[in-house]
Amino acid sequence: MTTADMPSLRLKPKANARAIRHGAPWVYDNELVLDRRARAMAPGTIAVLEDGERQPLALVAVNPQSKITARVLERDLSARIDQAWFEQRIQKALDLRARLYPQPYYRLIHAEADGLPGVVIDRFGDTCVVQPNAAWADVLLTPLVQALVAVTGVRTVLKNATGRARALEGLDEESQVLCGQAPSAPLPVPMNGATYMADVMGGQKTGLFFDQRPNHAFAASLAQGARVLDVFSHVGGFGLAALANGAQSALAVDGSAPALALACQGAEASGVAGRFATRQGDAFDTLAALADEGAQFDLVICDPPAFAPSKQALEAGLRAYERIARLAAPLVAEGGYLGLCSCSHAADLAKFRSASSRGIGRAGRTGQIIYTGFAGPDHPLMPQLAESGYLKALFYRL
Repeated sequence: MTTADMPSLRLKPKANARAIRHGAPWVYDNELVLDRRARAMAPGTIAVLEDGERQPLALVAVNPQSKITARVLERDLSARIDQAWFEQRIQKALDLRARLYPQPYYRLIHAEADGLPGVVIDRFGDTCVVQPNAAWADVLLTPLVQALVAVTGVRTVLKNATGRARALEGLDEESQVLCGQAPSAPLPVPMNGATYMADVMGGQKTGLFFDQRPNHAFAASLAQGARVLDVFSHVGGFGLAALANGAQSALAVDGSAPALALACQGAEASGVAGRFATRQGDAFDTLAALADEGAQFDLVICDPPAFAPSKQALEAGLRAYERIARLAAPLVAEGGYLGLCSCSHAADLAKFRSASSRGIGRAGRTGQIIYTGFAGPDHPLMPQLAESGYLKALFYRL
């Protein structure tokens, strides 16, 4: 199909076409001329985006049902969005990861930053989990999966359809096996000297959070001989890395019994089960209970879910981050370390740092920030898209 055969979508005269020319990947509904023809486009339609003077800018994926109505796919107007196009994008992403990691366990595709808007692909050896979080990726899932198998040689590809992003695009929540056979058990994933168990079929998101890998490593560097508390531990992220690097003990706290069961399996697989314990319960309540018990730890890490998933939730989210810091700080022994994390893109680093420091102060403690961490390089940041830099980790010495 040539551009002459494609539908077109036009920016309003006052919309910022320069931003698109300079790499901005999203076009919102209020920036476009959405007449009856444009609104009738099927979600996932590939169209030519034009500026106010009808000059073509890029090929975009359109979803009139989403506030992000157009996502830039390609600036080369002669390109064809087919399996070969997907193969080029995936190969480029694979080349980076192969240079970074000796084993095939990583985020392979990080959405816009890897040139596939709304698409997340995590790799677990011979298995990939795809989250097609935009309508166009759902429509073109077959060539995407064929390209993924052709480039990586993986045997199993799973579709994970959970998550807020698909709901915002008006998409279904039906996860399925796209290629190969579904794993009958959690998959072991080696990271930072530990072994994690990833439930790629029924776990959170794709089954494991690769983004925290460098922050796990930093925490582990502080852990020699330490008593460690890992709050919101999921499958044992910080705790297992700390134990693999010489921690005396680790207590993992999470609200999910299945996640803690996977953490225990990971402790067994890592050979550290004798130094690992779990406690199921609400994180805020458990932190308060541990304080009442007079518990003390040399290293405490809190890695909660996104308390501020949107701008509307920002103020409430910042209060929650402050409360976590206030409850966690008293559990840190004198001269010990407190790690606080946020995966809320709406709460930028400065706001998160202020809320965390305020909470520590309200607990009657003083702290030095000794490390500021972000997502690993398999989660590249797109400079034109602040949302791609969502993860922050702050480590304080109290």
